[in-house]
Amino acid sequence: MLSAENPANCTKEEETAFYIDPGRKPKMEPVKKSRVYLAAVCANLSSFAIGTCLGWTSPIIPKLQQNTDDSPMDVGITKEEEAWISSLIAIGALVAPFVAGPLADWIGRKWTMLSSTIFFIAAYVLMIYATEVEYIYASRLIMGFGVGFVMTVQPMYVGEISTDDTRGALGSFMQLFIVSGILYVYAIGPFVSYLALQLCCLVIPIVFAVVFVFLPESPYYYAGKGKKEESLKALQFLRGQSAEGVKDEMALIQATIDEAAANKGTVADVIKNKGNRKALFICAGLIAFQQCSGINVVLFNSQAIFINANTGIDPAIATIIIGCVQVGSSALTPIIADRMGRKVILSVSAAGMSIALAALGAFFYAQARDEAEDLLWLPVPALIIFNIVYCIGFGPLPWAVLGEMFPSNVKSIASSIVASTCWTFGFVITRYYPALDALGAYYAFWLFGIFCALGFFFVLIVVMETKGLSLQQIQDKLNCKKQDKP
Repeated sequence: MLSAENPANCTKEEETAFYIDPGRKPKMEPVKKSRVYLAAVCANLSSFAIGTCLGWTSPIIPKLQQNTDDSPMDVGITKEEEAWISSLIAIGALVAPFVAGPLADWIGRKWTMLSSTIFFIAAYVLMIYATEVEYIYASRLIMGFGVGFVMTVQPMYVGEISTDDTRGALGSFMQLFIVSGILYVYAIGPFVSYLALQLCCLVIPIVFAVVFVFLPESPYYYAGKGKKEESLKALQFLRGQSAEGVKDEMALIQATIDEAAANKGTVADVIKNKGNRKALFICAGLIAFQQCSGINVVLFNSQAIFINANTGIDPAIATIIIGCVQVGSSALTPIIADRMGRKVILSVSAAGMSIALAALGAFFYAQARDEAEDLLWLPVPALIIFNIVYCIGFGPLPWAVLGEMFPSNVKSIASSIVASTCWTFGFVITRYYPALDALGAYYAFWLFGIFCALGFFFVLIVVMETKGLSLQQIQDKLNCKKQDKP
């Protein structure tokens, strides 16, 4: 309840300041959100590097299938080798979170993310000198470690540096930068040599490392290590405020860290605690449905899908169109995520993907029966719709939700579990898609459509709304704690 000394028209921040020090009248300094956005953009250059890895197979696989001067190998790859090249990145990304999570608590979010560049650089250098398919296998596996490092730690970092009213938007940056990296490869890959593409991809992690090294560490990490002065300075930079201006937020961060330290998290705590268990079910479920939408099949094989569809459109141009659509639609999410809410956007995304995949499956079914002559227009708009709704909802928001669902004491553990869940499903789908495709592409796309329909009901029934809530309010809601009303 508000005291008579605290007017009822106080803002949420003023109420917080009042309760921390009721003897003074809060003096508010404006938060310079441009600082937070700058840090999030620099952090997400690592997501751009992920995009180059995910989009790499689309222009490169056709080159490797043919014994041409542009292939680094003497013989073309087989369908089996193609499946391994596509899926091995998922194996690396599956294992990496169990190293990246503890490392994020040991050396910090920032330096763990910077260490991912070692894997990206090593992978592309190995690609340059590849003469046998085994070299490419090793390179894709190493890429996967870099991808796993970033996707485990980056949501933690962005979630911890964000303000309550920017967390949804900044959390969705990951998808925007990933698809920008994919478009980068789609636009360059078909028109340059194999070697030139590796060099173009190699420069991205280098740029990320050079830029991100000047950004501050997460204030939560510093506070957890007892480095209060460093935590305060990092928060001052991120908020663009004086020490007095961030004093109240710093007190809340320290209280959160102290509570987490008193309840040191383990895997058992993720499972046994009701709120953590619910958060894990929500996050792992969203990630599982994300992968079961078949997105990696579309990303890895866009050019091949258009070749098989035989629509009459240059497959390289059609793929670039899809990449542009992904970037454009992903740019909408930061704008609408904190206005419409996560649940509404995810529901629309799942329903839209299901419809688009059903249409794509119908085209390939008609093609198998030699009845697709009047449907040659269908694959491009179907894939455009699929990518739009995916990039607005199920692409970015599961990672944004992951960054805000768990308390600090189990955040790294939970992030590792969820990221590994992502790539377990990703490996199974990309590795065995060719076998399903051999039976008929329509079987694969209809199956993905069914998973998206199930994802719609999962969002409707299970997922809770987190729009506008602080990290503590989210924990209270997960644990069914009543929040005091002013």
